[in-house]
Amino acid sequence: MEKKLRQLANELTGELFFNETMRRLYATDASAYREMPLAVAIPKNESDIQQLITFANKNNTSLIPRTAGTSLAGQVVGDGIVVDVSKHFTQILEVNKEESWVRLQPGVVRDELNMHLKDFGLFFGPETSTANRAMIGGMVGNNSCGSNSVIYGATRDHVLSLKGYLSDGSPVEFKDISLEEFDQKRTQEDLEGQIYKSAYDILSDTENKEEIVSKYPKPSIPRRNTGYALDMLLHMEPFTEGGKSFNFSELVSGSEGTLMFITEIKLHVDQTPPKYKGLICGHFNTIDESLKANLISLKYNPSAVELMDHYILDCTKENIGQRENRFFVEGEPGAILVIELSRHSEEELDADCAKLIAEMKEAGYGYHYPIVKGDDIKKVWTLRKAGLGLLSNIPGDAKPVAVIEDTAVDVEDLPAYIAEFNEKLKERNLFCVHYAHAGSGELHLRPIINLKTEEGNQLFKQVATDIAELVKKYKGSLSGEHGDGRLRGEFIPFMIGDKNYKLLEDVKKAWDPKNIFNPNKIVKTPAMNSSLRYMPDYQTPDYETAFDFSKNEGLLRSAELCNGSGDCRKTELSGGTMCPSYMASKNEKETTRARANILREFLSNTEISNPFEREEVLEVLDLCLSCKGCKAECPSNVDMAKMKAEYIHQYYKSKGKIPSRTKMIANFSRMSTLATMFPRLSNLFISAPITGDIFKSVSGFAPKRSVPKYYKTTLLKWYLKHSKAVQETKADKKVYLFNDEFTNFNDTTIGIKGFELLERLGYEVVIPKHIESGRTYLSKGLLDEAKDIAVRNIELLKNLISEETPLVGIEPSAILTFRDEYKDLCHDYQKEQAEELAKHTFTFEEFIAREVKAGRITKDQFTKEEKLMKLHGHCHQKALSSLTPSKIMLELPENYKVHMIPSGCCGMAGSFGYEKEHYDISMEIGELVLFPTVRKQPKEVEIVAAGTSCRHQIKDGTDRVALHPIEVLHAALV
Repeated sequence: MEKKLRQLANELTGELFFNETMRRLYATDASAYREMPLAVAIPKNESDIQQLITFANKNNTSLIPRTAGTSLAGQVVGDGIVVDVSKHFTQILEVNKEESWVRLQPGVVRDELNMHLKDFGLFFGPETSTANRAMIGGMVGNNSCGSNSVIYGATRDHVLSLKGYLSDGSPVEFKDISLEEFDQKRTQEDLEGQIYKSAYDILSDTENKEEIVSKYPKPSIPRRNTGYALDMLLHMEPFTEGGKSFNFSELVSGSEGTLMFITEIKLHVDQTPPKYKGLICGHFNTIDESLKANLISLKYNPSAVELMDHYILDCTKENIGQRENRFFVEGEPGAILVIELSRHSEEELDADCAKLIAEMKEAGYGYHYPIVKGDDIKKVWTLRKAGLGLLSNIPGDAKPVAVIEDTAVDVEDLPAYIAEFNEKLKERNLFCVHYAHAGSGELHLRPIINLKTEEGNQLFKQVATDIAELVKKYKGSLSGEHGDGRLRGEFIPFMIGDKNYKLLEDVKKAWDPKNIFNPNKIVKTPAMNSSLRYMPDYQTPDYETAFDFSKNEGLLRSAELCNGSGDCRKTELSGGTMCPSYMASKNEKETTRARANILREFLSNTEISNPFEREEVLEVLDLCLSCKGCKAECPSNVDMAKMKAEYIHQYYKSKGKIPSRTKMIANFSRMSTLATMFPRLSNLFISAPITGDIFKSVSGFAPKRSVPKYYKTTLLKWYLKHSKAVQETKADKKVYLFNDEFTNFNDTTIGIKGFELLERLGYEVVIPKHIESGRTYLSKGLLDEAKDIAVRNIELLKNLISEETPLVGIEPSAILTFRDEYKDLCHDYQKEQAEELAKHTFTFEEFIAREVKAGRITKDQFTKEEKLMKLHGHCHQKALSSLTPSKIMLELPENYKVHMIPSGCCGMAGSFGYEKEHYDISMEIGELVLFPTVRKQPKEVEIVAAGTSCRHQIKDGTDRVALHPIEVLHAALV
């Protein structure tokens, strides 16, 4: 087969991978399942897809269509060829404003579609919690719904037509057709004719009709994805007189890629929703109380009704990125019901909010009803959508499992159903997390199970069986929006009866006689507790590490925090930092998910003598910029920068050799100490045309990259002279300044201005005895050296730094080591000291903002001139701190205005952007948002960036000089 795959790779315009690394990266999705594929294809055009179909037919293999890979029921795992259309099939082909439709390819991201439609006054309604990376092809495959399905329904309700290929490779289009066209098609002597004939034979049979009507879920349940949607076809002509025009698109929607390969989708879109929105965030003591209140909320025509229980809310307390989104939470509610009302005027919105709250109070439901409007609405929805990933953040092997998380019943039945549901779990000594779409009769319910044990594996199936029986009692749907896939396919015969299940098998056989499209989903699925990511024989070895991973019970379990939800696949259009190399490349291999997957795959494989010697792992980790975006933005707090540093550290230990460039970068301070003995000569050597080229070549730096120069003196030398000059003038307020290695040697003038600024504001500024931050060692994985530095700095500073005398730093990546890595590197006996030190360590911006809040720094100390600034935030600030202090500091002069550049990482990331093999992608990252934004700015608009690497990248990429916030505020002093 390898020879055939190699030949296929040569024939495709796109790419075909059959190496072990790529196969492992595509062995999982966001579900509990894992299966090694034969290969991974990245088709570039429709001809590639036809060739893949031909290959599958000839070689008795299968194709698994895949977009973002966020499926929760195992839809895109299998042993065939995974066909990833997310990179090249991303075009919005046509928008028709007058007829309210859009034509597009399956790899278009849902949120980005709406960004495009906004200019036309149009809007695609179905919204999954993964909408900033979920793609329309996947939404069609799963018939996705989302939070606002009470108004906009499911994806199926919007699909007008589908184009693509049948299992024999023949092109096809499904759209509304007349009775005459239907009759003509079922007489065709080809595969398309066969599927029309099969549909006619199945649905014109009176017994089949009666069986479908009696056994399928209640039609009053808007969210129902049980098997193939034969019940939807029954409502069409010729099977219902006066019914809708026949359109196979409704059957294909929700078929999970098992019937055809979609290459083009035509969607109905709605007018932009009413302008005025408000969220009533009702706080309730119990789940039952919230579900009864849900019935009241539905009287007011809400656009969404979403539930979060106390487990979800508790998870958000510890999540860095979600803490500020909890602003509306009061007390310890058992559940919060978020009710969104959309109205055409503020007055109408306020009136309906008041009426709804009054009715809930009268019924005795709830104790707090905050109304959220404006920009804060996004924070509430972000908190709710983070639930899926946050649930996986529980330490240990027992996790909330997606096994019964998609059940849907009639909304009137929901309170009784959930009460009975929880009783059934209690019988098995389980409890459940409740969240999601209360307004549509669906909650995502996840019991805590350890799938790594035999008992857990069996419990997984037992719970699914119990709840299938309960759902059937209420004539509900076992899947409301996430599909059957591998997870629920086994239960379809029980849910709709053997006769109906046989009809589903007939559908699959008619459409796909050789079973090449995504087999073992919906029909003929294996046991739902087989081929799981975690099976009873799965090993979780412990490894001795330099970093402390005990919070997550070890390095491997830290990697296992990734549940595959794919938040790292959002693009630059969605904002945020994670993951910069994916944003530039659009390759799955460059996601945080892929890096976590490759670590899990090798660290759990006990057959490998030393998993830390694997070049495959280094290859996948290579384009991680250690930006720490994942530490804050990943709902599961996957800290890939930390894990990458650990893996590289272990790799060097096992190999016994460290590359010379790595040593040179790590030892930046030592080299700079020597270089600054003769700064002019050193600068001439690294920047002159001939010697500079030699230096870059020997160093492995990119020829096009400029190299930062040394200042004529170091900040420490300047300070020693300066402190003698000012020792007679003692101020009441004292601050310790951390003299980081980058400010000391290169950005000395910024350090000097920092001194002058603080002294003018009435502070005594002291550089205490300390050593470098260790950032360069951390970035290159030399953790023994980094640990020595952390231990030494904690010892030197622990008795000096306090709330009254804080430690303040200029370079974010350096000062924030105290808040981040030091706590995980230091000795156990230093943990408390490190935590205390971290509490009183601030970026320069944080310190100024703190003093402004305390009234110790005021606007009258600064100019009243007007200035507009564009601020690019440092990645570590965004992940470990906030950009709010930067805004407060820069807008301290009353007529200064700051606009945040909506950029993620600048692309430089310390030494990353200097290295010749990383230069191109470094610049591509800069070109996503940062460079174009800077280039558009008039000269009078100041560009501001706190990071030394960021300023350097801006200079190289745009030829604009960016200032540190210190320089801006220093110049504004009066």
